[in-house]
Amino acid sequence: MKTILTIFKKEFKDITRDRRSMMMMFIIPMLLFPLLFTIAAVFTARQTQKVRTKTLEVALITNGNAEAFRETLLKRDDLKIREDITEDIIPQLIRSDSIDAAIRVDKQFDAQITDLQRGQIHLYFKSSRDMDASRNRLTSLIRDYENQIVNDRFQRLALDRTIVDPVQVRRHDIASQRERIGKSVGGFLPYIFVLMCFMGCMYPALDLGAGEKERATLETLLVAPVSKIQILLGKCGVIVLSGFASIANSFIGFFIAVMLQREIVARILEALQGMFEISSILLVLSLCLPLTIFFAAALMSVSIFAKSFKEAQSIMAPLNIIIIIPVFIGLLPGIELNAITSLIPVLNVSLASKEIFAGTIKLPLLFEVYASLIALAALSLYGCARWFERESTIFRET
Repeated sequence: MKTILTIFKKEFKDITRDRRSMMMMFIIPMLLFPLLFTIAAVFTARQTQKVRTKTLEVALITNGNAEAFRETLLKRDDLKIREDITEDIIPQLIRSDSIDAAIRVDKQFDAQITDLQRGQIHLYFKSSRDMDASRNRLTSLIRDYENQIVNDRFQRLALDRTIVDPVQVRRHDIASQRERIGKSVGGFLPYIFVLMCFMGCMYPALDLGAGEKERATLETLLVAPVSKIQILLGKCGVIVLSGFASIANSFIGFFIAVMLQREIVARILEALQGMFEISSILLVLSLCLPLTIFFAAALMSVSIFAKSFKEAQSIMAPLNIIIIIPVFIGLLPGIELNAITSLIPVLNVSLASKEIFAGTIKLPLLFEVYASLIALAALSLYGCARWFERESTIFRET
């Protein structure tokens, strides 16, 4: 054990001199969430304000009908009404962004409304994310006018409006605020944590394997009076520490990001803080530990196998996509933690983390996730050890 610790200290000192490894361990994880949250908040606020305050240029063709609706539109400061446009050029003007939308009232509209029939109002627009909010603004005005007509009809017929609404549905959501937020946010967080864990393991693995091959320092370590297993455990220990530090610092970065968002509603902030109880954080970190060991052993095997640092990088780079796929599957609707998904590596961490953050984790499934992850970590370490013992692998001809 003392020998392994000595090797660990030696390799850790080497890693601290590598700027890329230190960036992935501390700087990037701690800055990622605050930067993402700040950029997203600023961009969203600006876009929302822009859409809300935008003056819409709307063509209006009433054909002499719906005078009350026309007057309502003309009084609004956020609408520029144009009544000089004919129906046949409306599509062309909307496509060229000369106008934002158009409203056309049928010629028989007033007569149909008077006869208690249904009249038609046509809304022309071009679908886009920005236009959706503007379209909703116009749709809301049309709905208000419709409600006014309905109320007038009920008064005219001396009827109570409740006769057309015989059933009143009262919704009672028994899910707590933490459950609702945890299911959504808790599904996204593992995506970042797993990626940070993998990246945190990758750079030290590159340096301690293929990097030492290129620097010709691995041979010096191998001729020392220690076993290859002890050397491997010391190196893997440093890689695990790096990956685990990336995850821990990601937690810190996320917590800082949440605290900096003053516009978050108090009850949502309270739910987010509830998600980050000490017990929840420790549970998620304990799930990430065997996963980090698996990443460390797998990446170390690749690094030792590679002839050069560049070759190791080219092999590890595509692994990012392979790691992201199961985490992405965990974000899909309908994918839940069960007896089968709890056995699938990486996916089980994603789904279990979501349940932990929501406070709905079931102990039998949690134990199954632990068992599968520990077994995976043990097998990966065993495979890496067997791989490391083969001199034909370490000293592969260039």
